[in-house]
Amino acid sequence: MDKVKTLDIAKFLPHRTPFLMVDKVLSIDDEHVATSFTIKSDCIFVSDTIFNEIGMVENAAQTCSSIVGKSYFEEDDLEGEGTKLIGFISAIKKVQVYSCPTVGETIVSKAILKSRFDTEQYSMCTLECTIHEADKELLSCEMNLFIQEMK
Repeated sequence: MDKVKTLDIAKFLPHRTPFLMVDKVLSIDDEHVATSFTIKSDCIFVSDTIFNEIGMVENAAQTCSSIVGKSYFEEDDLEGEGTKLIGFISAIKKVQVYSCPTVGETIVSKAILKSRFDTEQYSMCTLECTIHEADKELLSCEMNLFIQEMK
């Protein structure tokens, strides 16, 4: 667990500012992940102090991708130097948005791996994700992701 606290998620996701929608990995294993993201006023998905639905879906996708993405890295690679990945949402099966957070709030996203199919070239997976701010559920979704190592 101490390794998670020192993990810089930006070194493991292909996203960069201004498109990085995850600040911290709170916990992670082969089937679950929890992340946090503090909404800032300069975020590209903020309009009139509201973090919009598209931003929350992107946060969910980045959170989900870290479960499968972690399997491409060596356990002791805390700098993300061993592998470069690309990935994208291949399908959104369902999404429910209940509320949108505002600037200054920190959201916590939790994802569960439902299924995974690996080939030598790529991984396809189905995940469920929920996003909360304090005790309030903001979004729930199920999506498919495609993840590939860049050679």
